[in-house]
Amino acid sequence: MKIAYLTGIRRVELDDGPEPKLQRPDDVLINVITVGVCGSDMHYYRTGRIGDMVVEYPFAVGHEFCGEVLEVGPEVDRVRRGDRVAVDPLIPCGRCDQCTAGREHTCRDQVFLGCPGQMQGCLAERIVMPQRCCYPVPETLTSEQAALIEPFSIGLYAQRLAGDMAGKSVAILGVGPIGLCVLLAARAAGAERVFVTDIRDNRARLAAECGADWAGNPEKQDVVAEILRRQPEGVDFAYECAGEQETLDQAVGVLTPGGKVLIVGIPEFERFSFRADVTRRNEFSIQSVRRQNRCVQPAIDMVAEGKVHLDALVTHRFPLERTQEALDLVADYRDGVVKAMVEVAPRVS
Repeated sequence: MKIAYLTGIRRVELDDGPEPKLQRPDDVLINVITVGVCGSDMHYYRTGRIGDMVVEYPFAVGHEFCGEVLEVGPEVDRVRRGDRVAVDPLIPCGRCDQCTAGREHTCRDQVFLGCPGQMQGCLAERIVMPQRCCYPVPETLTSEQAALIEPFSIGLYAQRLAGDMAGKSVAILGVGPIGLCVLLAARAAGAERVFVTDIRDNRARLAAECGADWAGNPEKQDVVAEILRRQPEGVDFAYECAGEQETLDQAVGVLTPGGKVLIVGIPEFERFSFRADVTRRNEFSIQSVRRQNRCVQPAIDMVAEGKVHLDALVTHRFPLERTQEALDLVADYRDGVVKAMVEVAPRVS
C-alpha cells in the first residue's frame, strides 16, 4: 500500500506502508478516494510541529477525506461495503468527563487522524477508522464535496458558537478555506452583513463571490476603518481565521460593545494578546474554537440540500504521487491556491 510520508521539513516521499486491517468489531476499512490539504497540515510540513505536537519521521499527515467502505467489522451497522463516507478525523475515548458532557472535541484521551503521537494521516491508499467516525454521504454529493465536509463542519461549529445570527453583522479576518467555510455557514444562518479580509486578493474575490458584502486587503487599506465606515456601530461577531496577532487586533477593532471574538486560526507562535482597556471597557467576549462538535451530519445535510455550495473552494488537484507538489503549493500560497485536493484512488464499486 502506498503512503505519502513526511520525511523531513518540507520533504515528502511516497513509499510502501503496512496494509491496515480490522482490529476491533466496530472498525471500517476505507479505500481513500480524495484528501483535502489543510492549513494545519502545513504547520507540520513547514515547521514539523504545532505547539508540543512534534512530528517523528516518517509520518503521514492528512485528515480531510472521503473514502469508500471496503470491509466492516461484525458490530458495524451504520455503513456497509460500497458506501462512500465523509470522515470525522477525531476518535474520542467516550469515557472522560469531556466526552460524557458532550464535548468529545476536547476529549482528554482523544486520537486525531494525522496528528503526531496519535495516528498516521490519510494520505494513503487505505485506512481503518471506527464506524462512529464514518458518515455515509448521498450519491448527489461528489467525493470532493464529501471531503470538504470536515472543514465545513468546523465553519458550521464556529457559526453555532456565536449563536443566533439572523440580522447580525460579521467580520471574518482571513478567508482561506476555513474562513470561507465560516462565511458560508454565517450566510446560511441569516447573517445580514458579512465583511471579510485577506492579504491575498484572489481569496478576497472568492469570498465576495461566496456572499461577502465587502472584501478588503489589509496590506492595501485600513480594513478596520473600512469596515467601520460601512458598519459604524461595529460588528456583532469577529472571526479570526488567519492565526496572526495582527488579525486578532483587527477583530477587536471592528467589534461593537458586547461583541464576541471567535478565534479559529492556529498560530505558529506561542502567545497572543489583547488590549486590556478596549477589551474590558467594551465587555468583549473571547471564544476559542476547537475543531467541531457534532456538526458533521448537519454539514452533510446542508450541502446535500443545496443550502451551501463548496465547489468553488477547490482550485487544484494532484495524484498521490505528486503530494509533494500539492503541499509545496499550499505552503507557499502559489498559483492562487485556496484548497488543493490529492486524488488518491478511484472508487472500487
